[in-house]
Amino acid sequence: MPAGDAAAGGAPVGDAPTSDPATSDAATGDAATAWQRLAASLTPVLEAADAAGIPLAIEPEPGHLLATLADFHHLRRLLGDPPALGLTLDLGHCQCLEPLPPADCVRAAAPWLRHVQIEDMRRGVHDHLPFGEGEMDFPPVLAALAATGYQGLTVVELPRHSHAGPHYAETSLPFLRRAAAAPAAAAPETTTPATAVPEGSTP
Repeated sequence: MPAGDAAAGGAPVGDAPTSDPATSDAATGDAATAWQRLAASLTPVLEAADAAGIPLAIEPEPGHLLATLADFHHLRRLLGDPPALGLTLDLGHCQCLEPLPPADCVRAAAPWLRHVQIEDMRRGVHDHLPFGEGEMDFPPVLAALAATGYQGLTVVELPRHSHAGPHYAETSLPFLRRAAAAPAAAAPETTTPATAVPEGSTP
């Protein structure tokens, strides 16, 4: 998401990058240095955003240093839990690599949600797909999002399909409306292993 995209209600939200130089450090095996570099580079950005009253949202990205919700909480703790730092949650990324189902990711991420991206995706494959071409079960995901009270933008992200933007703009909204109106299947009563809960997810 380009920095400065506005959330519903007129509050601008900026996405902070999660790659260079920290990711290059992680690639060489020095993860601790990578995290310290990322935290140090974000500190002045957070200070400026706080002074301007602009909330920030950082997006976990598969293949980057900050790839998961647990990584977001790790960074949040390194920075001292700054109020200006929120989360951009890509629901396809949850389907791709999170230990929790996407609907549970939404509930776990609710206190920090600033921006939401949505698309279809398959487990283990970071490929943004048009709706209906992946494995995402959308009714429970959208029901969980509605239950959080989230009022910001939910944006369809299809980076490899910009050439067909008008087509997917025309078809995506009806798909999401149908999915939102469909009853979400009841989740099976299972005990979630403690290791499946994103680390540090307690507000």
